[in-house]
Formats: sequence, C-alpha cells, structure tokens
Amino acid sequence: MPNKDLLDNIKKLRELTGVGFKDCKLALDETEGNIEKSIEFLRKKGIAKASKKMSRTASEGLALVKEHEGQISLIEINSETDFVAKNKDFINFCKELSEINFNVKCDLDKLSETKMNNGILVKDNLVNLIAKIGEKITIRRANFFDNSNGVNFSYVHSAIEKGIGKIIAVVKIEGITEGKNEELGNKVAMHIAASNPLAIKKESISKKIVDKELEIIKAEITNSGKPAEMAEKISKGKISKFLNDNSLLSQLWIMDPKKKVSDILNENSSEKSLKIQDFVRYKVGEGV
Repeated sequence: MPNKDLLDNIKKLRELTGVGFKDCKLALDETEGNIEKSIEFLRKKGIAKASKKMSRTASEGLALVKEHEGQISLIEINSETDFVAKNKDFINFCKELSEINFNVKCDLDKLSETKMNNGILVKDNLVNLIAKIGEKITIRRANFFDNSNGVNFSYVHSAIEKGIGKIIAVVKIEGITEGKNEELGNKVAMHIAASNPLAIKKESISKKIVDKELEIIKAEITNSGKPAEMAEKISKGKISKFLNDNSLLSQLWIMDPKKKVSDILNENSSEKSLKIQDFVRYKVGEGV
C-alpha cells in the first residue's frame, strides 16, 4: 500500500500532466519523488506533453501593480493557501507594501527596512502577520519600470481590486503617439498575460531553456522508435515551433490569430515605429 506522501505526489503529478496513476507512480519511483523530474521523465517517454497545466504550483498569494506619473512597480507576496490570500489583514498588508515598493523602486532590501504606517518596520510587521495568521508569508519578487525610453502599460487578469490579482503583465513600448495608438499598449499587456512569452525575440530565449527543451524533444522522438536521422529532422521543426510559440514578437496575436504580434505593431505604428523595449509577467506562485 503506497504511503500518504506518495499518494499525494501521485495526485499532484496527475493534475499537472493528466497521466494515469500507474505511470505517475513509476515516474516518481524513478526520480525518488521529485515532481519536476517526474514531469520530464514522462515527457521523454512521450506519455505527457508540455502543457499549461505543468506550470501550476501549490504556492498562493497576490501580485500587485502600482502606477504613478508613467512609472510602474510590481510586487508578489506569497502565502501557503488561497484562504490566507483572501484574508483582510493579508490584503491590507500587501496593499501598503505595494505603495512602499513603488517608493523604494522595488529594492526589496530597502523595503524590508522601511517603516509602515504603524511605525514598525516591514520585516517586523511580516513576522507579526505570520504569527497572527499561522502561515508562512514571503515577499518574493519586484520589478520597476521607469518612464524613460518608452511608455509603460499594465494589465491585471481577473483583478480582485484595482491593481491586485493573480496574473499581471507590464510592457514598455517605444514609439507610442499620444491620441493615436495608446490603447494598443494595454492590449499588448493583455496578450502577454494570456500567452506567457519567455522573451521579446527568439534569439533572447535562454540557451539553457532551449537546450533542455531540445533534449526532451529528442528523447521523446527516439523513445517512439523513429531512426536517429529522422529524429534530428523532426526535432529541428519542433524546436522552431517552440521558439515561435514562446517569443513575444513571433506569437500569434490573441485578438486575431491570423497575425503575429510583430504584424500588429507594424500596423499600428504612427509617427514612429512601435518597438517593445521590455516586459514582465507575474503569475502568482509560478516557478516557486
């Protein structure tokens, strides 16, 4: 009879991959219970495909965005459960943290040493909140977008309040002309929130990510019984698709899948060519 920890891991792995009980147990046995390695094991066997489900994590919390005079700050605060993420004390703590985060330009060390409205440092208020709620709370990450070299836009998916949600995207676009194409910026931010690109251009996607994906693709093809020369050819096509699917400019535009994001930028360029300078996408708990 499998122990409770193993059963819990099997359940989690099934939710992430959609693979059956027996294969999930085999993968966990082979990887000594490592969920991430188990997903990789199943993909190499051709049993599980890369899917959005695989990016789910158990971490909860909130992401918050603050905008002022063309500048934007982002912060993510994690909790162990969604129940705590809906707690009034936790939400109020996060909202005040978002204000401080903007003022310190997302320097988390400075943020930790800043006094809150009650006269107590952030780091001490954090300890007090953990003690009160009885759950681990962490200030995970922050990003700051200044108002130079472009115009900043943000989008909060399914916001629970203004500037607060589980998925937030911010993008900086150069070449925006006031009164002509500003609304495109918010649409690009919405696209980023929905499509989760890894980089602006294919060439900018981390070599480590590409090499890992190529390794998985080749192993899957080889394990399917295809000859080595065919595997090499197929893998080139698959990795090319992976790069297109995960680079912002090459992605299909969510509002018109017949066009790419690069096409939309060209069509909406006015006095200057539109160019995406930077972007970031937060999904609460992703990658923890």
